[in-house]
Amino acid sequence: MAYALLGFLVLLVIVQAVVVWKASADWRWYQVTPVVILMLLAVVFAYPTAGALKSRQAWHKVKEDLEERVERVRAEQLELKYGDPNNPLATDGALPLAKQLAILSVEAGRRWRGLQLGQADFSGTPSITLSSPPRGGVEGLPEDNDADAPTLPLIPKDLVVYGFGERPQPGVDIPMPVFYLGEFRVTQSTPNQVTLTPTGPLLPAQVQAISQRQASSWSVYELLPLDRHEAFIAEGSTPDDNNLFGRMDEQLIRRLMGTGLPPEELARYLEDGRRSQPDDPPLTRWVKVQFTKNHSIVVDSPDQRDALSGGFFDGSGRAVDSRLQTGNGGEVTFKRDQELIVKEEAANVLLDEGVARLIDTYYLRPLNDYRFVLRRIRLRIAELRQRQTELNFEQEVLQRAIDATVSMLTSGQTEKLKLEQDLAQFEIERLALAKYNASVKADVNATKTRLVRLYRDNQSLAGQLEQIHQSITTGTGSLTATSLNAASPQ
Repeated sequence: MAYALLGFLVLLVIVQAVVVWKASADWRWYQVTPVVILMLLAVVFAYPTAGALKSRQAWHKVKEDLEERVERVRAEQLELKYGDPNNPLATDGALPLAKQLAILSVEAGRRWRGLQLGQADFSGTPSITLSSPPRGGVEGLPEDNDADAPTLPLIPKDLVVYGFGERPQPGVDIPMPVFYLGEFRVTQSTPNQVTLTPTGPLLPAQVQAISQRQASSWSVYELLPLDRHEAFIAEGSTPDDNNLFGRMDEQLIRRLMGTGLPPEELARYLEDGRRSQPDDPPLTRWVKVQFTKNHSIVVDSPDQRDALSGGFFDGSGRAVDSRLQTGNGGEVTFKRDQELIVKEEAANVLLDEGVARLIDTYYLRPLNDYRFVLRRIRLRIAELRQRQTELNFEQEVLQRAIDATVSMLTSGQTEKLKLEQDLAQFEIERLALAKYNASVKADVNATKTRLVRLYRDNQSLAGQLEQIHQSITTGTGSLTATSLNAASPQ
């Protein structure tokens, strides 16, 4: 390419020289000189111009590459910020994750992680001492300067908190709470140490975990975390028309709930979000509706107070905690064709007002309020302990009755054996008596037969004697008459 350009320039110079030579007869020196200088300058600046054009072409290519990279970076930034709407399997963006984190922060309140268990005294009034986590132990962060150490208490005094034992979990860089240790009140607090006292009797498992230092690292929460449907969704599962949240992770539920989870309770978690069935309880029926016109609902309560003073919502379900209130007049406006999932009674109100239409009905398990669940469990355990004491007493009484019954059965068994022996002897004697009675009866019958025969013989002999007697009497009478006749005088 360079040789072609050089040849073109040589040819151009020759052509220019021929033109100047042909025109020299008519031109003056001041006309020929600019043409020659212009030609020389054109030849001299041809190579710098070509280099400039080549450089411009390279920089233009760099510009196009940078513009493509900027577009890709902008697309990646948007995807990182908002997520990929075209890929349902992709993770959420920074803003949705920040919103979820804000919701979790509101639900959990203040929390203190990595507290180290110091002393645990359960003699008399129980007290537990926790120390602040080691400073400067986070990789990538500079070590803390003691001069900048905080002077405020580690945890505000008299605050009611909830303790959890921490343990490392696979795939997580920091220890996670895995075991509930109870409800405590802060009795003493310094910048580096805090003393906790249980608000009620701890369970034996909790006392064992603390006293035997099985929970050496603690997480302390100002509020108990709220139950969530999304916490048990299997990784990679997405919502669809048949399941509102997606497939539930059975292995995760079994691992978190323990091996003693009843089958009916497991079914409640696994079926969370499915389409509703006619036999589902009313409290579990939620309805997806679509607004047919713009509609506004008041969600902020006129009363404002802290969540610790009575919860996040008032009796009508409106937010009283300023962190949950929307502002803007306390109303939330729903646009036409916007979808919403509400409880069945709320959906019936919207349907009756004619501002929405029914899409589908789903089964949603009632969420647990752990503040009341744990207290109810504790009261239930205390009741069961009292019931256990009563049952132990009843068992002792029953055992004594069983022992007495066994003793009576033993003595009765002895008497039974004796009676059985007497019965056997009596049976032998009865058989002997029956045999003897049979022989006696046989002798009696033989005797009766012989007596009857003798009686009949005696009757025959008596008849014979009677005949003989009559014959003798008759003969005697005739002899007497003959004798009388012979003795009478004639």
